[in-house]
Amino acid sequence: MATAGKAPKPANKRGAARLAAVQALYQMDVAGSDVLKTITEFELHRLGQMVDGETYLPADVGFFREIVAGVVERQLDLDPAIDQALAQGWPLERIDTTMRQTLRAGLYELKHRRDVPAKVAIAEYVDVARAFFADGEEPNVVNAVLDRLARVARPEDFEQRRA
Repeated sequence: MATAGKAPKPANKRGAARLAAVQALYQMDVAGSDVLKTITEFELHRLGQMVDGETYLPADVGFFREIVAGVVERQLDLDPAIDQALAQGWPLERIDTTMRQTLRAGLYELKHRRDVPAKVAIAEYVDVARAFFADGEEPNVVNAVLDRLARVARPEDFEQRRA
């Protein structure tokens, strides 16, 4: 929830955008709704609004749009990479829908938002997973899978720097 009287920091707005993007992707997957319609609904009725007694934090709307549209546009490229990074016997279609959308959004950001350090993106999506799965192993799975994917997508972010 947003604190009254304080403007959210830009990083918090991005975190809210990530969480909302995963929710929007989930909604599109489950309901089969259109990307433009879903983005518009979230912008008008959810981001920074009170919904069912929960306050959605103000989000970086441009970042939210980019993640949702980017995942939809590049899903055919994202899914095989995620599938390979998952444990054998656990194809992408077999995992929980929320987890699937979290991994897609995380990999999209790792591949297409080089301005965000890989370790920051991973930590942010682990936090998103914690918002949905507070008591489960899912945040650990998100961490492990996105770490594997990041090391392939951005090996330079993991190289040891020599003094």
